[in-house]
Amino acid sequence: MTTKAPLEFYFDFISPFGYLAAAKIDDLAAQYGRETRWQPMMLGVTVMKVMGLKPLLDTPLKGDYVRRDVPRLARIFGVPLKMIDEVPSPLAAARAFYWLDERDPALAKRLAQRLYPRLFARGEDISRPESVAEEAEALGIPKQQTLAALQDEAVKQRLHRATEASPRACSARPFSSSMASRSGAATGCGWSKSCWRRAGSRDREPLTLPPLSPALL
Repeated sequence: MTTKAPLEFYFDFISPFGYLAAAKIDDLAAQYGRETRWQPMMLGVTVMKVMGLKPLLDTPLKGDYVRRDVPRLARIFGVPLKMIDEVPSPLAAARAFYWLDERDPALAKRLAQRLYPRLFARGEDISRPESVAEEAEALGIPKQQTLAALQDEAVKQRLHRATEASPRACSARPFSSSMASRSGAATGCGWSKSCWRRAGSRDREPLTLPPLSPALL
């Protein structure tokens, strides 16, 4: 019997659409007998930087639309939401995720499932290493161990490799991957379900992007 490939969920910790998708993505995958593979990415230093785009909230018209669209989707999904005024850095959260992912992917996912509502349901910080370490400690991981890991060069390089690969991976799979954006994440749990089913497992040629600078991560 052939084992079905997992549904790869690419998300950014500071994306509200990623937050909404994270609440539903496992259920979506289960409907098709698949597991999920959570993979944080950093849109600010990948897609947006390469394309020269501003953050959504700073973009005329789009910013106003997002401020209406996100609360509307949250109500539809039944997910608690507190809109944030300032966008924090996802760096510490992403490093912590990949540090845990190396040894226990399920534990890394549980950390993400704590960090997302910390930011978007309670409006609390996730940018400071201490904030991330608090959530990791709630999962039984000593705070000092997490803080040390966030400064580990190997962990930084792991995030760099993952972030550099994420746009290529997303572009190569039409709907077998779910990217944390308006078109591919939050709406993906309803709208893209049918699109993904129609797309099947057909692949496109991956998008060619220039390499990222390690200094950004």
